[in-house]
Amino acid sequence: MSETPSPAYLVEVDGSARYNPGPAGIGIRILRPDQSVLKEISRFIGIKTNNQAEYEALITALQEIRTLCPNQPVIIKTDSELVYRQLKGEYRVRDKNLKVLYEQARQLLNLLPEVQIVFCPRDENKATDKLAKSASDKTGSGYEKKEP
Repeated sequence: MSETPSPAYLVEVDGSARYNPGPAGIGIRILRPDQSVLKEISRFIGIKTNNQAEYEALITALQEIRTLCPNQPVIIKTDSELVYRQLKGEYRVRDKNLKVLYEQARQLLNLLPEVQIVFCPRDENKATDKLAKSASDKTGSGYEKKEP
């Protein structure tokens, strides 16, 4: 008899930096297994590169997951090929600033019981991209919205 897999939470992450490096923001959407929004985050993160912003979005999402849906299966979607391939071990992490963020992300991933990271095309990540770009445009006036 096979077990039915538990429905997974879906977490969409994106980072945006204007002028690379420049004003940067992160966007995160956490969706319940029924696809309703649990939480959205749009936050300014200072002056960063685009790759740093992508990692910052992932790290923030992993921290949120540990609080909002502990011990639940999670699928994380990113449109950053670099972050995805580095975490899969397909690309080496050469940049010293990214290496720190990479290590932090790996530590958080190791704390989660069932997490899968998937790469998605940019056009499938539009809502999260909008949150990240909005935060990078507003330089500090991001928001967090938690649904009931």
